[in-house]
Amino acid sequence: MLTGKNILLGICGGIAAYKTPHLVRLLKKSGANVQVVATKSALKFVSELSLATVSRAPVLGDMFSEDSPGEGDRTLHITLGEWADAFVIAPATANTIARLSAGLCDDMLSVCFITLRPEKPVLVVPAMDGYMYESPSVRRNLSVLATQGCSILEPESGDLASGQCGLGRMPEPETIVETLADMLEPAPESLLKGKKVLITAGPTREKIDDVRFLSNYSSGKMGFAIAAAAARRGAIVRLVTGPVSLNTPAGVERIDVESAMEMMEASRRFFDDCDLFIGAAAVADYRPEQPVEGKLKKSGAAMDIRLVRNPDILAEFSAGRKQGQISVGFALETAGGIGYAREKLENKKLDLVAFNVYDRSTSGFEVDTNVLTLLDRAGNVSELPLLSKDAAAGRLLDAIEPLLYR
Repeated sequence: MLTGKNILLGICGGIAAYKTPHLVRLLKKSGANVQVVATKSALKFVSELSLATVSRAPVLGDMFSEDSPGEGDRTLHITLGEWADAFVIAPATANTIARLSAGLCDDMLSVCFITLRPEKPVLVVPAMDGYMYESPSVRRNLSVLATQGCSILEPESGDLASGQCGLGRMPEPETIVETLADMLEPAPESLLKGKKVLITAGPTREKIDDVRFLSNYSSGKMGFAIAAAAARRGAIVRLVTGPVSLNTPAGVERIDVESAMEMMEASRRFFDDCDLFIGAAAVADYRPEQPVEGKLKKSGAAMDIRLVRNPDILAEFSAGRKQGQISVGFALETAGGIGYAREKLENKKLDLVAFNVYDRSTSGFEVDTNVLTLLDRAGNVSELPLLSKDAAAGRLLDAIEPLLYR
């Protein structure tokens, strides 16, 4: 994707710096030449030796150190500004963001930012605690950088170094590389542009009483990633989601629901109008037949709750869809189970199914990565590697686009 491109990678002093050797490796694997520029604080989180080894170039930092690479070349920051095709700053801390927005240039990273040629793209990847990221100062400084032409890759939600869970995590290196590649080599106009896309995401909650419910571990991250990716490709996206703690992707119309019945009713409103339906929600198969008003009281006896089947949203859409509409579903198992995915493809009359395994660490619910196997009605099987859910969403849409005109 980046063959022959010269990439300056600025690394700041945040815990997410531990991901940067992998980022450098991916950039190199994509064909890029990489020059790392690190702040002093960054090298407290990641070793200079590891960065120099994977980039195959000395790490630059202090402009005036006698030990700096390029001995005697005191205009190296000028030549780097000419050499680079793009500048990526990941992770970008609140401190560095403030310094860059103010025009300060007192180390190699900030000087390279100033001397980069105006037509060269800059990708800023903030990573910090969510409260810091949402502070008025950081938002103002990011706005200044965006006004100057920098692209801002928003952080993700997840576990943070503080022990809290929320917004602020640096996106996975795969996502950063794909974003950079799109900036340098814009993809041809997407076949999804102008298409109406309906996506379900997240879990459903099935009421037992007024304070208890049946549900599952779905975080909604995969469905939200698909919605964001489809919107970036110019689609008109409606996202029907169960209860999740995720921000609405830019350009997406969001409809919040709780139960499977509510998700079915909300989705039905758009069945006739959509070109593509992607059922990424983990819809509960069953619900209590008679939810209790108030709170069930504990007793010494066992409790029996009679469950009844919930509607199958994806099957209903597929059964009644019009000519030209595309139907895509997900099949999740805890081990093996690709045969079940094939059955789902046939039984629900899907055009494509994305199969994944819930392993509690890299794939399936709650985590930020996924491993998908894509199966379509023509018998094609595509096994994707471990990817961030953002990157996996892009690959899924790549497989769906040709189906729109088949």
